[in-house]
Amino acid sequence: MTTTANSGWTLNELAERAGAELKGDGSRRVTGFSTLTDAGSDDLAFLANPAYLKHLTATNAAAVLVSPEHADQCPTNALVLKNPYLGFALLSSCFARTPQQATVGIHPSACVSESAVIGENVSIAAHTVIGDNVRIGDGSIIGPGCFIGDDSELGADALLYANVTIYHGVMIGERVIIHSSAVVGGDGFGFAHDGRQWVKIAQIGGVTIGNDVEIGASSSIDRGALGDTIIGNDVKIDSQVQVAHNVQVGDHSALAGCVGVAGSTKIGRGCLLGGGVGLGGHIEIADGVTLTGMSMVTNSIPEPGVYSSGTGVLPNAQWRKSVVRFRQLDSLAKRIGKLEKS
Repeated sequence: MTTTANSGWTLNELAERAGAELKGDGSRRVTGFSTLTDAGSDDLAFLANPAYLKHLTATNAAAVLVSPEHADQCPTNALVLKNPYLGFALLSSCFARTPQQATVGIHPSACVSESAVIGENVSIAAHTVIGDNVRIGDGSIIGPGCFIGDDSELGADALLYANVTIYHGVMIGERVIIHSSAVVGGDGFGFAHDGRQWVKIAQIGGVTIGNDVEIGASSSIDRGALGDTIIGNDVKIDSQVQVAHNVQVGDHSALAGCVGVAGSTKIGRGCLLGGGVGLGGHIEIADGVTLTGMSMVTNSIPEPGVYSSGTGVLPNAQWRKSVVRFRQLDSLAKRIGKLEKS
């Protein structure tokens, strides 16, 4: 794979792609995307957070994505839309250095089973291994050093970066992106203790991943012990996330870096899990739940909303005093209970 960057876009073209109202010179061409403070004279910038409004008037950007309430304060060309951050998302790909197929076909060093079914316009890079009865959809790009195990399927227009490992019996939908060193379908953490040692429980399920999913670098999604681990459509998983066996993640949910989800937990649709969140096993999280960073969840959450746990950072001396008081809470509660009774 090679990388290419676009030579530039006119503001008319960008306004049409973002569904924005243009105020200014539509023929002006921009070649990059940057922040308000770092933008040069040929860059596009955006204002999504009002905290950065103070930088708008001094920006050197050729144009700025802004909301209607801030359009009059923009000193340069403006692309006006209700949600500038969504506009940033829609236009960011115009300036990305994205991987492109160097050649369609199979590199001579790749090892592809004769029973594998490879779609049209597929690129399989060097030193990749494709197992028996694997099916790869049209237009997919498989980076160097990838492994796809027996009986797995990869939908159309998928992108696997270098050194992705897909175990056997994994079903992956269309337009899925998996970043380097991710592992999908490894054994779940299943063991029983016989009094002397651990006895491994064979993980005989698989993994099913929907369409338009993205999985970050070095993340792991374990196969099911019985039945499949299921990742819904349009789920976004950040780097270094652990999803254990038989977990279910609903459509449109997003899991930030270092989230850990224990076995057989069900996460609803449209949930947002902040960095470092930990979910205990065999619990259910309702649709529309947001968990702020580092929250630890040990019981089911039946209602949508924003939930947090833990304490914010404090100066060390104050934190030590607070820890002592935490330990006193039980005795204080009992003393209060006795006082109320009396």
